[in-house]
Amino acid sequence: MQPLSSTKLARFALGALVASAATLGASSASAVGTRTFQLDSLDELKGGDLTGVSVDASGNVRAGLTLGSAPVADASSVWSSVVLPDGSVLLGTGGEGKIFKVTNGQATLVATTGQMAVSSLVVAWNGDVIAGTFPEGKLFRLPGGGGNGGAAAVFASLPGTEDIWALAFDAKSKSLYAATGSEGKLYRIDASGNAQVHFDSDDAHLVSVAVAEDGTVYAGSNGKALLYKITGPGRATVMHDFDADDVKAIAIGKNGAVWAVANKYTEQFAAPKRNKSTPASPQSTKPQKPGQGRLYRFAKDGVAEEMLADNDTHFVALALDDAGAPYVGTGAEGRLYTVDDAHVASLVADTEERQIGAVVMSGKRRFIATTDPVVYREVKGTGGADAVWTSKVLDTGLRATFGRLMWRSEGALEMSTRTGNTATPDGTWSAWSAGLAAPGDVQSPAGRYVQIRARWSREPKAVLREVTLSFLTDNARAVVTSIDAVAKGKSGTKMGIAPSGGETPKPSSSIKVSWKVDNADQDELRYRVSYRIEGQSTWRSALKPGEKLTRAELDWDTTGLPEGTYRLLVEASDELSNPPDRVRRHSLESGTVLVDNTPPVYKALALQGRKLSGEIVDGLGPVARIEVSIAGSDEWRPLFPTDGIFDEPAEAFSVDIASIVPPGAHIVAVRAYDSAGNVVTRDVEAK
Repeated sequence: MQPLSSTKLARFALGALVASAATLGASSASAVGTRTFQLDSLDELKGGDLTGVSVDASGNVRAGLTLGSAPVADASSVWSSVVLPDGSVLLGTGGEGKIFKVTNGQATLVATTGQMAVSSLVVAWNGDVIAGTFPEGKLFRLPGGGGNGGAAAVFASLPGTEDIWALAFDAKSKSLYAATGSEGKLYRIDASGNAQVHFDSDDAHLVSVAVAEDGTVYAGSNGKALLYKITGPGRATVMHDFDADDVKAIAIGKNGAVWAVANKYTEQFAAPKRNKSTPASPQSTKPQKPGQGRLYRFAKDGVAEEMLADNDTHFVALALDDAGAPYVGTGAEGRLYTVDDAHVASLVADTEERQIGAVVMSGKRRFIATTDPVVYREVKGTGGADAVWTSKVLDTGLRATFGRLMWRSEGALEMSTRTGNTATPDGTWSAWSAGLAAPGDVQSPAGRYVQIRARWSREPKAVLREVTLSFLTDNARAVVTSIDAVAKGKSGTKMGIAPSGGETPKPSSSIKVSWKVDNADQDELRYRVSYRIEGQSTWRSALKPGEKLTRAELDWDTTGLPEGTYRLLVEASDELSNPPDRVRRHSLESGTVLVDNTPPVYKALALQGRKLSGEIVDGLGPVARIEVSIAGSDEWRPLFPTDGIFDEPAEAFSVDIASIVPPGAHIVAVRAYDSAGNVVTRDVEAK
């Protein structure tokens, strides 16, 4: 057991730290000093490159499947496969519906159907292979599974059928079953090619089918995602109604268990249509956006149990191994998962291709067939000295110096690192460091990005359980980018003036000062705020003695300060997060801030008839608003000064208010604001 430090540092989700004001892990409110990447779960450990290793849901990494690599030229996608009695493998592909035979790692073309894709392959009567295709609803027959690459012979055409999605052969009854669309029918076909409707569903497409040892047929639909149990012609019950879009695949275990894959998609299903201008490029072979996959197991009594769920991708292929364990291939990222009876899921293969189109994990030939590109990957064994786990690229957010690399494992492993300053490793990255046999200091140079690698060369049965890497980023200076100052408690504009008709604000000598900061490394910051009168050079602290300000705002009490124009200076310091020799500071000076706590005064105010005139004077100015109202109505109407613009400390006005004040005796209220939001109200009598 490799030792791990007893003091765990702040833990971060991979890649959570970014260069601009990132939100860090919940266990740390702010970034302070040394931090760590701690990888100990399936999500954290599966993101990189897994060559010959598996990762389970508990975060255990061990040597996994050893895969071969045999590219299949001239194949656009893999839809189906079957193992022949001699151990060779047939692959059904898209692009003119070609069928390839793989023998000793070499793929050769054995037949061409001329269809968009060979969606299903099955060994049937006398060892002949039957191929199901779309979109013309044709079945093709390959005697003994062989051919010379020429056109395959049509075995049967199913009436009213456009798409044959899946085939299953019942060796006891010598019957072939075909799941079809677009009428959602299940056909039963004999050795002469005679077809009868065995079951007619309500969905437009039946997309999967399997036969149990007792002859019971199971079929899955697209649309309602129903799993049917069919015990005879026309005798069917719904075994399960999934909250999904289709039942993509079905497999029968030796103990009678029924396994089913159900998917929910982000795109609506559309059956492929032949493109006459480019018949070799069917719509159905275009990459599909990832959906959500579910794997269910049904016991003999029919009880359903969800065994595996993936919200990041749908499942395309399903297979059982000789012990009855399930394997599912994903529609994105080309991964193969399995799950045990305790619901512990394991990622056992991570291919370089986009999708796993076919899987066989039982018998004398085990393999994975992938799409984009098409590659036949034989399972050559489990474990081995070539097993390598490589983490995803870990982003520290800024250039970092790396400290100690630690891990927990059962058995000996060799660990190494490499670093760089690009999100994708390239030629500018450092070479992999010399391997560490025990936790120690990282030898890779400083960089923003890092990868960690584990090799099983020393002990093939070793299990890696947790990896921890400490790092310290360069201390980036926090930069104050803007300062805002508004009179506290005064509504309306930035200057604090109430809108016309608004409630008169309560007088206040407090100004709310706030600022924005770019804090690249999320250090805890301390702020110092100073002020000076415009035209003077001496800065004075706006804080109380001994006050430590860590919020990006301050209520500045201007009581007792001379009225006038001021400027503020905000300094941001990361001294709370760094030793003295690493502390960085930045300060920014604000624009002018008006300190004015005295309201305007009326130099004159008179009402003759309905002609209201007067003059408002403010010590600092300018006068910003004049309003009038009939006392008690609380309906204020704006008035303009004589020159039409509020831009001076003294503003005269002369306005006819007959439209505002009706005939009769009234008390008329007049109020005026200065630009700081101070307000004064006077009354005059209207007769």
